[in-house]
This record gives sequence, C-alpha cells and structure tokens, in this order.
Amino acid sequence: MPHSTTAYTEASPDHAIWDSLKQAIARSSGFKRWYANHCEILALENLSVDQQVTIYLKETLETLAY
Repeated sequence: MPHSTTAYTEASPDHAIWDSLKQAIARSSGFKRWYANHCEILALENLSVDQQVTIYLKETLETLAY
C-alpha cells in the first residue's frame, strides 16, 4: 500500500488537470446552455462547479449513449 504522502503527490497532477478541464468546460457554450436549461430544475446554484460539471458530463454521456 503506498504511503499517503506519495499517493497525494502522484494525484496532484491529475487534480490540476481536472481543475483546468473543469474550468474550461464551465466556460464552454454547451455548458452555459445546459446550465440555463437546468439551473432551476436541478437547483444548480447550490452546487459547486465541480458538481455541476460532473452532472453535465454524466448527462451528456448518457445522451450520446442513445
């Protein structure tokens, strides 16, 4: 089992990539359109950007799966 400090250090680049990707997605026109259509229904304003983007990606992938 890796030492927790090692695991944290190894996870840091992934966290930085996700943070950058999450911000880019949140600025995209597709996300903004989705947010406008779902904001009240899902009470998105009460969620973090991380949670909002996660829901957006999940719904987008589910739509593409059809």
